[in-house]
Order: sequence, then structure tokens, then C-alpha cells
Amino acid sequence: MQLEIRPDPAEVGRARRWARARLAGSAIAADEPLAETLILIVSELVTNAVVHTGRPAVLRLCLPQAPAEEATVRLEVTDGSTRAPVPRWTDGDETGGRGLALVDGLADRWGWNREGAGKRIWCELDRRDASHAATGARPEGGAAAYQACEKLAYEAV
Repeated sequence: MQLEIRPDPAEVGRARRWARARLAGSAIAADEPLAETLILIVSELVTNAVVHTGRPAVLRLCLPQAPAEEATVRLEVTDGSTRAPVPRWTDGDETGGRGLALVDGLADRWGWNREGAGKRIWCELDRRDASHAATGARPEGGAAAYQACEKLAYEAV
């Protein structure tokens, strides 16, 4: 599923609403902590794309469709800027500059790669059952989750 984003700060709210609507058709419940974390990360990455590039972007979600105690959710934002994302460390009084630090703290994995004339920033969130959460075992993510996402049809919005 993907959403085209215009270079307008109002698009951040639209991206959050779109992501919440996609959750309704997935195996992730809207009141799950994973859902709230996902929406926060959507907000941060779309804000970064809109504010720092001034160019259109594409938000892409790969959500599990079947109920499962363990699953990996993948979120990607592709934009037309070749500038590498750089986490900033800010003072307590600053109102911005924490987006990538939040992503780093909340996502199980994240990174970026060059994509044509721009870049793709991605992150993955794992849903774990209680027994694996205690041991630290993780569901299969990374390349396997990405390949599963590649098989999903795009949704034009």
C-alpha cells in the first residue's frame, strides 16, 4: 500500500489518517501499542520528508493481513532528495530535531538507501508474543519482511 505525499505540512495529518485507515484492514488492532508507535513514526518520517526536502514523497506500508502473535510491520518513505538522513541531538527547549532519534528508539530496525534520484528511509516494527518478548527472540524481519512487502499490491490514493 502506498500514499503519494505532496510537499505540504498538511500532508502529515493526511498520512496519519491514511495509515490508521490501513490498520483497519490489517491484523494490527488500532488500540495496540504497535499501532500507536507506527502512527508516531509515520508522522515523524513524513514530516522529515516534507520539511527537509520540499519535494513530493511516497509513504509505503507493509502490514500483516492474517492474525498472528508475531509479525513485522514495514514502513518506508521515499523522497527525491539525495541528502542522507542524519539524526540530530537537540536541547530540551528546541521544538524540532528529534524525529530520527524517535525512530531509532522506537523501531526494531531502521535504515536508508539510495533510490533512483532520491532515497528510501525504512523501519520495521516487530509484534512479539509474550514468551518471545521475554527472551528477546524476534520474528523474521529485514530482507524477508521486505520481500513479503514487495509482493503486496500498491493502493493508489
